[in-house]
Parts: sequence; structure tokens; C-alpha cells
Amino acid sequence: MKDCKNIPTFEQLGLPPSLLRGVHDLKFTEPTPIQVLAIPPGLEGRDVLASAETGSGKSAAFGLPLLTALLNQPRGKTRALILAPTRELTDQIAKHLTALAKHTKIRIAAVYGGVGFAPQVDAFKRGADIIVATPGRLQDHMTRGTAHLDDVTMLVLDEADRMLDMGFLPAVQRILRRLPAQRQTFFFSATLPAAISALVREMLRDPVRVELARAPAPVETLRQTLYAVPQEKKTELLVELLKGNSIYSAITFTRTKARANRLAAALQKNRITTDLLHGDRSQSQRTQALENFKRGKYRVLVATDLAARGIDIAELGHVINFDVPGLAEEYLHRVGRTARAKAAGDAITFVSSEEEPLIRSIEYLLGKRLQRSTNPLFPEASTESPKPRVVYSSRRKRR
Repeated sequence: MKDCKNIPTFEQLGLPPSLLRGVHDLKFTEPTPIQVLAIPPGLEGRDVLASAETGSGKSAAFGLPLLTALLNQPRGKTRALILAPTRELTDQIAKHLTALAKHTKIRIAAVYGGVGFAPQVDAFKRGADIIVATPGRLQDHMTRGTAHLDDVTMLVLDEADRMLDMGFLPAVQRILRRLPAQRQTFFFSATLPAAISALVREMLRDPVRVELARAPAPVETLRQTLYAVPQEKKTELLVELLKGNSIYSAITFTRTKARANRLAAALQKNRITTDLLHGDRSQSQRTQALENFKRGKYRVLVATDLAARGIDIAELGHVINFDVPGLAEEYLHRVGRTARAKAAGDAITFVSSEEEPLIRSIEYLLGKRLQRSTNPLFPEASTESPKPRVVYSSRRKRR
């Protein structure tokens, strides 16, 4: 991996003036490590295989090379395709690239489910320069004959491991068979399980490998706290914590959509402004919920893990794990929604007795015990949960 100690400027990366104006409009001061490592080979037309987490600046890392290559191409044909696992991430990427391309004539369109087909069909007909799509909806367009992919010369797979988890691998492979064989490919994935390794070999030609050291723990500006609480008392505890003014905005994660619905109803009953974000809501409802939450209309956004990746909310004060996530890695994605861009943030996790094994897995991943706090519902009780039977050392354990 290249040395990033002497960080170059965006100008030194060789970006054209029109894109530099977009970068400066977004107030980006210096490239992130993934941008430093991925943009130069991307500008050279090389395939890029990158390991990087959400929030590392990936959209610009692949987006700026795509936009640069498209500047001198004639309009009217779709030449770049970006695949992402969720509607929210797809929409976010499209908006981000649109902002970067503000001073160009390049057109970007988002294609995902939960909304009407007509505007998306029109985007394909007009030949939007870049299509950002979820695999499922793009496959629907392919079946209908409305997807025009014959001129695609650049392909991006973002969060490929997440697409595999969501069962999109067959759809991705069908899409690949419809694309021209000669193309430049960017492949971004936090991990590389065996099924994805096979996909890498199928997709990429002599790629430049960009691998950032995966953080074993959330950022130092994040305070992490656990509350031991019986399962049936979790809602009461959350309402108690929200009585003060210390929690001004929070994403609260539940394990299922049904639990999210029940929790949101209970919070609203206690006059706490709340909205929902999960897969059973329509795309317009999900978009509106996010926008209203960002504007401060709602104090709490109750969500399933749908929102753990790809959602960027500036100045989010708190993440509350109403339910402990089933996978230790998912804990990192959830708490990564706060304390972004060196800001301070709090992650609070409610732990019932049956969830203690999951907490031990998370602490094993982090290499440390998380702070236990006094439960305000039971102030006389001990603040300590049973100690994990994992023995930690200063060296990170193998996983």
C-alpha cells in the first residue's frame, strides 16, 4: 500500500478544473486515504479493488475518476454504471456525484425500487451519463427491455459484501453478462468472502489493490456505554433517558421491523417526536423520514440495520442500540453513524441478560470491555454485567 503520510491536495491528484470547483464547493479540504490511493489508478484507467469502510470517502474515490473520464465523452449514452445494495445508498451516491459534477454537463440518475418506473425509463432513454442502481430494480428494467447498457465502459460495485449478504449475487452476475467485456471496473468491499473472491476474478483485470487497515474500534471521539436492562424494560429505559435534553437527536436500532413499529408507537405515545426507517416503508416515506430527521423535525429515528450502512447524517449526537446486533461487525456499522468527521458522539447499547453473549463478541472484536453505566430505572443495582470470559491482551485477536 502506498504511504499516505504526505497527503497530496486534490489539485495534485490531477483532477480537471471543473471537478475541482465541485470539490471546493463541497468544502473538501484534503483527500481521504481511500481517495489518495484509488483516484490516481482510476484516472489511469486501471481496475481498482479496494477494501474500505462506509464513511471513508468511497463515493468520491470512484466518482471523480468516472466524472473525469466522461468530461470529453459525447452526451446521450450511459457509459458508467454504479451498483449499490440499498435505495438509500444509491440515492446518496447519485446526489454526491451530482454535486461533484455541478460545473459540468454530466447527468446522473438513480434507479431503485419503491418508486415509479417512468422517470427511470426516461433516464435510460435520454442516456444519463451515469446510472446508479440497486441490482433488483436494474434487473427489472432489463426484463422489461428498458435498460440500455450496451455503451457502459465503466462499472462500480459499492459495498459488494453487503450485496452478497442481501442475496444479490445472482442478479449482479446476470447484469455483468449484459455489459461490454471491455470496461474499467471499481470494486469496493469491506470484506472479501470466498463468493466475492470468485466474483473479483470474474470482473477485474490486473486490478490495483487498495487496502486500508480496518479499524478494530470506532473512532476515539465516540463514547460507548452499556445499560444492563431486562428486555421488557427497554422502552421504559429509553423514555427515561430521553426525558433530559442530553439526547437531542438519535438513531435507535432494533433487530426487526415489528419491534421498530412497536417502539416508534410507544415513543410517540410519550410525546417524543419519532419516525421510522425500515424496508416495509415506501421509498418516499423513507426519504421523507431521513430528510425530516436531518432537519430536526424528529428527535428519534427508529431503524433496522437497513440504515447502518450508507447513511450520512451530519452532527448526529447519538446512536442507541435498543437491540444488540446479531453480528459484532454490524455494531461498528451502527455506531459509525455518529462521531463522523472527528466530531464527538455517543453510542448507547441496551443489554438484556440473553444478549450478553452478543456483547462478549463485540468486546472481543474491539479488544476491550465497554463501559457499564448505572441504569436510572435501577440506580441501586450494580452497574456491572457479568464479566466476559474472554481474556484480552494488547494485541488484537485473530478472528
